[in-house]
Formats: sequence, structure tokens, C-alpha cells
Amino acid sequence: MKIEFFDGVSHAEALPEYHPGQSEVGKIELLDVVALTHDMPEYNLWRGQVGTVVEILSNGDAFEVEFSDGDGQMYQCLSFLASQLMVLHHDLIQKTAASSCENLQQLNVYDQLIPWSLKFLYPNIT
Repeated sequence: MKIEFFDGVSHAEALPEYHPGQSEVGKIELLDVVALTHDMPEYNLWRGQVGTVVEILSNGDAFEVEFSDGDGQMYQCLSFLASQLMVLHHDLIQKTAASSCENLQQLNVYDQLIPWSLKFLYPNIT
């Protein structure tokens, strides 16, 4: 099976130079559960679709992600840049007090009423 990167690039060396500048909280690692941040209709994959990182490519600038159905059968395996993925966390993430206070000041009433998952899937929701 030939692996293709997003935009038809077929090998890691041809990827554009990219520096994600990931923080430790969002750093993508092997076997992380990730969600797509962009639609990929040519592969029938959509923003918010969940997969598992099965390979780290190009010194951590790209990742091979496997998508499986509810029975564990793989239906798609593609490579993505870090900017096309979002790490999903199942546990509480500890942040510094300063960053937590800044985030609280930016919240408005709608942010408190609309679940995060809906805002991720439908960013224009208000």
C-alpha cells in the first residue's frame, strides 16, 4: 500500500519545512489518539474524525495515523502534518495558575453553555 501525505506528497523528504512549536501538552507522540483539524473529502475523512498515531515521520513533523471502525478494523491509514492533527486527552491536564486565569478571563457566557466538543466540530456556533 502506498502511503500519501496530505496534498499528494508521497515521501517525507518532499514535505514543506514546518516547525509546529508544539508545547508539551499538545506534543504528538506514538499511539496518541488524535482528531483531524481539516476535512479530507478525497479520503472520506472529516474534521473531528478520530485516529491513532502509529508512526512518527520526518523527525516529528509528520505522523502516520490509522483510522479504525468500531470493530477495530482499519479503514484508512494516511500521513499528516502536525498542524492537521489535534491530540485528544482523556485525563485532566494540569496547567499553570497564570495560564488558567488568563483563560478564565477570556470566557464568555456562551463558552460556558456550549460543550467544547460542539465548538470543535461547529466553530461558527455562538
